[in-house]
Amino acid sequence: MVGCDARNWDEEAYRNSILKERELQSLTVFRTVFAPTQNPNPEIIVAASSDGSVAPYSISSCISSYPMRFDKSRNQKSLSGFLVAEPMCLLQGHDGPAYDVKFYGDGEDSLLISCGDDGRIQGWKWEQVLNPEMPTSAQGKTLKPVLELMTPQHKGPWGALSPIPENNAIAIDSQGGSIFSASGDSYAYCWDVETSKIKMVFKGHSDYLHCIAARNSSNQIITGSEDGTVRIWDCKSGKCIYMIDPEKDTKRKGSSSWISCIDLDASESWLACSSGKSLSIWNLPASACITSIATRCPTQDLLFDQNQILAVGAEPVLTRYDMNGIALTQIQCAPQSGFSVSLHSSGVTSVGGYGGLVDVISQYGSHLCTFCCRGC
Repeated sequence: MVGCDARNWDEEAYRNSILKERELQSLTVFRTVFAPTQNPNPEIIVAASSDGSVAPYSISSCISSYPMRFDKSRNQKSLSGFLVAEPMCLLQGHDGPAYDVKFYGDGEDSLLISCGDDGRIQGWKWEQVLNPEMPTSAQGKTLKPVLELMTPQHKGPWGALSPIPENNAIAIDSQGGSIFSASGDSYAYCWDVETSKIKMVFKGHSDYLHCIAARNSSNQIITGSEDGTVRIWDCKSGKCIYMIDPEKDTKRKGSSSWISCIDLDASESWLACSSGKSLSIWNLPASACITSIATRCPTQDLLFDQNQILAVGAEPVLTRYDMNGIALTQIQCAPQSGFSVSLHSSGVTSVGGYGGLVDVISQYGSHLCTFCCRGC
């Protein structure tokens, strides 16, 4: 046996490397979004993660560094060898998990908006985030948000203030100059971007909100809550004008009642929502449930792709449904539990989830790249 010289052993460095590896394994990507670009193909994807970081990644760099072919075996339990990608900029956006990230506006003049567990909504100028002259480490420490909003606390007995409610999701109305937030205090808020003040508070849910969508053509928002209901709100009056109870209305008794995710189609006439192991599709003008789907596991995010629905959840699979609830395709994904599915106009899809993994899938169903977010 060849002898080993342990005199230069660095115990602290070894411990730090083990801790870092475990942190990466437990990192969760809660939301991804494709950045606006003039290019018809996606160039940058932004990830919001459980460590509070918000970070853009170059898709071309990740593809060129992709170290392995994806094994499509459905029985595969774990995958190793994924690239730990270097972000273009690492923003420490939140104290606690960053739950959502979206763009306000188009092009380099847009704002990158995030929300998280600390109750804050923050926005950075996208052109500053893309500044190539500043090193990644320095940029993340010095780049200050140009927009900072905080969910208000509530007064309790004897004037005591409640903890700051978290923001679980945001929706954008850039033409109306508004950001909508789904909060942990069971309220939804409409924020004026120019003044950074609250324009409207939407009260009616009995438990915290998971998701929110802006129905801008009708000046409405739609919220989904832990109380098991979806509510449609008039933005002018702040009143709830219609309530959907999927468990009651679809007659699917005994199913879990919380509303985990919702999405509107491009016409804003169709709504898809997930309640536990049930996914339902609603025609809003008719106020009717058209399709109800029993899923194998809870759906954690979904979106419309024209007249089809993409869904991810607590299994490593991206499922495409038609409007009748028939599963058209299923693609195995790297995250063992998917929390986010995003779609680019080119048809490229991204799935983010457990393990800090982001899977980028072409419009043909092939895996362009899979990478692990670095984290803070």
